[in-house]
Amino acid sequence: MSLALAPLDTIDVEVGVDLPCRRFDPDLWFSDAPAELELAKSLCGDCPVRVECLAGAVERAEPWGVWGGEIFERGAAIPRKRPRGRPRKEDVARDEALRAEVATRVAADIRVAA
Repeated sequence: MSLALAPLDTIDVEVGVDLPCRRFDPDLWFSDAPAELELAKSLCGDCPVRVECLAGAVERAEPWGVWGGEIFERGAAIPRKRPRGRPRKEDVARDEALRAEVATRVAADIRVAA
């Protein structure tokens, strides 16, 4: 069940708290467009349940979407979604560096949640 559709009583936040995934179109968090996914990531930045959302997504190995401010694809957090087509060589190298950074950040956030 996505956090956007979860009943508020299953989330450990106050009922009056404004969650971005409930305020905006849920399709934004599952878009195919890289720009829309970046927008969804930015909206998650100030969310009060961001860390719990991310930890749950890692635990469930969410197949895709934005969870806790990170993009998931095939059950793993990725730094960014590439546009369609063959990537440039410099983009491949940059993605490897970003992938390592995201893995470190996700691990640190999950340690905070625990």
